[in-house]
Amino acid sequence: MDGYKTLIYEKFNGIGSITLNRPDFLNVYNIQMRDELYEVLGAINEDQEIKVVIFKGAGEKAFCAGADLSEFLTAPSPVVARQVRFGRDIWKVFLSLQVPLIAALHGFVLGSGIEIALCCDIRIASMDVRFGLPEPALGIIPAAGATQTLPRVIGRVNSLEMLFTNRWLNGDEALRVGLVNKIVPKSELIEAAFDMAKKIASYPQFTVRKAKEAILRGIDLTLPQALELERRLFLEVLWAKKGGYGKE
Repeated sequence: MDGYKTLIYEKFNGIGSITLNRPDFLNVYNIQMRDELYEVLGAINEDQEIKVVIFKGAGEKAFCAGADLSEFLTAPSPVVARQVRFGRDIWKVFLSLQVPLIAALHGFVLGSGIEIALCCDIRIASMDVRFGLPEPALGIIPAAGATQTLPRVIGRVNSLEMLFTNRWLNGDEALRVGLVNKIVPKSELIEAAFDMAKKIASYPQFTVRKAKEAILRGIDLTLPQALELERRLFLEVLWAKKGGYGKE
């Protein structure tokens, strides 16, 4: 897949790599990036060769410094905006992906940048990373899930403080509250992400996908319901190992 203006998409031995590619604009998320991400993620969902996906940002300064408000705050009408939302619901596609997603984060990770990172399963960051949600200071609130996904990761109190005060987190703070899994030197960021991706890709794909499903679906269920889900998924994996559907 090529011809994209805001993304670079590559495949390496079962590993998909998506690079947000607007470095001159701090990889700000615009409408074209939304549409291209929608297309790429849809293709990944259909590609059985892909076992894990890495998200990263081009350039030295940012993974993604937020959304292009000059575009997203000038929707032609509420009706058209809703039609576009349903037609290009990128966040729903993110959450529907069965393969593990790794975010390799550096520099500014703001607004939509955090929201993309939160849609990933594992987040690795470099020491220069800075996380922020500046939307309330601009007179708006996050519109791509951060008010729901962030509290699920770092808790209600930390999320409210970030939103109410425009407090930015550095790498150490993000690691302490659980926003990232690990911090590495910037020169080692991409290597660390690919090392983790290679390890995940070495495991049976069907098993990894079912493990992800168990956690992501189970977290919003009652414990008895979640345990029943785990039992059913375990039996699916066992059946697959014996040659049933989803054979490894």
